[in-house]
Amino acid sequence: MPSATYAAGRSNDVLDTGGIVAAPVIARCRGCGSETVDGSPCDDCVTCRRCDAVVAEDETTDTVRGSVICDRCLDECYWQCDRCDGWNRDGADCGNGCCSDDCNCSSCRDDSDDDDDRGGLVWDYDYKPSPIFHGVGPLYLGPEIEIDTPPDRDWECAEVAAAHLGDLGYLKNDTSIGGGFEIVAHPMSYLWALEHFPWRMLDDLRERGCEATGRTGMHVHVSRAAFASPSHVYRWMKFIYRNERQVTVLARRSSPQWAAFTSDDRRAVKDYAKGARSHRYRAINTGNTDTFELRIFASSLDPRQVKAALGFAAASVEYTAQLTVRQITRDGGWSWPAFVRWIAERPAYAPLTGQLEVLTCAC
Repeated sequence: MPSATYAAGRSNDVLDTGGIVAAPVIARCRGCGSETVDGSPCDDCVTCRRCDAVVAEDETTDTVRGSVICDRCLDECYWQCDRCDGWNRDGADCGNGCCSDDCNCSSCRDDSDDDDDRGGLVWDYDYKPSPIFHGVGPLYLGPEIEIDTPPDRDWECAEVAAAHLGDLGYLKNDTSIGGGFEIVAHPMSYLWALEHFPWRMLDDLRERGCEATGRTGMHVHVSRAAFASPSHVYRWMKFIYRNERQVTVLARRSSPQWAAFTSDDRRAVKDYAKGARSHRYRAINTGNTDTFELRIFASSLDPRQVKAALGFAAASVEYTAQLTVRQITRDGGWSWPAFVRWIAERPAYAPLTGQLEVLTCAC
């Protein structure tokens, strides 16, 4: 994970130090320290898919499913098949067709087109089909819900989730959470999601022992097309960063590792509004071409909490769309109480208002 910000990576920047021109900040690879354009890994280093450490390429191993893993994660979390020598995460069957008779992997079941040991129900992390839009835009939301599954019910839970989702979404591996999978939905308008998302799926998964643990998160992609202008993007991001405390209470987690609020990002909001890209593991990831990714939320199998997360994503965009300079400077438009009053007047955001009433400190 690069430590240098976008601003630090601009080699032509100089600092205003009262007439004294300071040397530009040099962005360096976190793996070997060599100079790079923006602090991303150099050509000789790669990022571990599991822990995001940047290490030399010769200190990594490819797993049987194509993930690049550093030696430390390999020792701690993976095992090597004594027949095919392939590496796989602990608690999972080898996918090369050389396991025991009761193996449930794709090769042992003779499903050659399946993606992994859950019968093609769970795709590789890099799987990204063309989006299918549901509801009326331009504001669409794409939730990603990470969950842990009981090791002995992994296949069953994947089957349950896939059956509920149908064509609305898909399941993906995510090595950052160990076992389990990520539930990914195609883009939906907020109102469409309230009515049509398979909310019963969350209850069924919880009843089968699935959990939203401390190592799982929920991300909500917000379509860039929903923003009328760079100024709208600026107001939206500024509102979220100015209310970090209330937002993290609502999101039910603070995660410097996976969804960091940083002073550098707060200062770079104007650049992000104009199209600059942030690092991925920020509260708002601006690295995607068509979406902003709100990474702030703790994962949940409680429909009320998931609805509130979608509600906040949609409401924050709609609220900041109509903010004027006068409302911001004279009426406290960027303040959390002003936002709470605004959503209280709109019945569509009742799921969000209800969660704010439960989380009394987020007001």
